[in-house]
Amino acid sequence: MQNNTFSGLFVGHNLITLKEVDSTNTFLKDAVSKSAPLMEGTVIMADRQFAGRGQAANSWQSEAGKNLTFSILLNPVFLKIEQQFELNKAVSIALNDVLTKYLGDCVYIKWPNDIYVNNKKIGGILIENIIQGKKFKHAIIGIGLNVNQVNFADNLKNITSFKQELHQDYHLMGLLGEICSAIEAKYLQLKASSFKKINEDYLNRIYLIGEIASFKFDGSIQKGKIIGIAETGQLVLETNGEIKYFNNKEIEFINQ
Repeated sequence: MQNNTFSGLFVGHNLITLKEVDSTNTFLKDAVSKSAPLMEGTVIMADRQFAGRGQAANSWQSEAGKNLTFSILLNPVFLKIEQQFELNKAVSIALNDVLTKYLGDCVYIKWPNDIYVNNKKIGGILIENIIQGKKFKHAIIGIGLNVNQVNFADNLKNITSFKQELHQDYHLMGLLGEICSAIEAKYLQLKASSFKKINEDYLNRIYLIGEIASFKFDGSIQKGKIIGIAETGQLVLETNGEIKYFNNKEIEFINQ
């Protein structure tokens, strides 16, 4: 089944499935730290994560057996440490491309690493890099994608799923195979130093780019316009005649 599902060169060829785990990222990081090396492209997939994580210690909640919660091991030793966000761009574009195939042009990348359908979140990415000295060693790519779940906790606002949008169930392993193939293709593009193309594709899909919108920063809600993403991964916002740069958690998107 793996051969049919994972058609790429290496991503997904070593698939480890778990019924339940605290976090696939944590599981994979622990496995990498052990003496036996894991092959690049190893995928850890869980039916249920009971302590899944998003950015900056946010939790990721997912109903067992209905969504995709998985992590991929990559070894981007060809990247410089200051190029870490390039990997974020490549993975975001890959996930965006697969979802666009099903959901159309209403799919966007919400900086820094959420995937939106119109104004609702359908997926998220958490990349954890392992640095040795001044060099990249490993990257753990964690992805959560709402697929067949339709009921979410009351405190989770503006959430959607494949089934909510398209009113049918989707085969999880088939979607996983498509996503792994797309990530592998963008990763190889990154390895070939196609940074300009990746950056163009990333900016073309940024949620709210070029639009006047409401954001919360510096203690108040203010109007601004996203005009780009810095090489370091900071959000670049034009507001009140100024250009400001924001790291994650320094600015909040106010729901449109």
